[in-house]
Amino acid sequence: MQANAASGMAVHDECKLKFLELKAKRIYRFIIFKIDAQQVVVEKLGNPEETYEDFTNALPADECRYAVFDFDFVTNENCQKSKIFFIAWSPDTSKVRMKMVYASSKDRFKREIDGIQVELQATDPSEMSLDIIKSRAL
Repeated sequence: MQANAASGMAVHDECKLKFLELKAKRIYRFIIFKIDAQQVVVEKLGNPEETYEDFTNALPADECRYAVFDFDFVTNENCQKSKIFFIAWSPDTSKVRMKMVYASSKDRFKREIDGIQVELQATDPSEMSLDIIKSRAL
């Protein structure tokens, strides 16, 4: 697959719809997206009661994914807040070609889903630990 073919990646309407539901209605804790046959599709929806650990466990160990996670936290001033994280998961063990496809399609995909507050790139689980998420949220 050529790089210009990757930049022509389609984004399935369900991706936008489910993201809007997460953002506006908070009916999902997270959404995992995958590239399948030249388009980005929804792979998994996380229920509101699922944890960050459930989310990280749902990511494949050796394949790239895009994901959004709605992170609830309490500020230093004791205010309850939430931030929507976009995580580009690109493990070292994934195929080079897939890493390139995900990397070249990322910005276009992010433009399609409006409302991301924090972006994170991770190549292994330590780069998206809960401590890092918390520090980026504040």
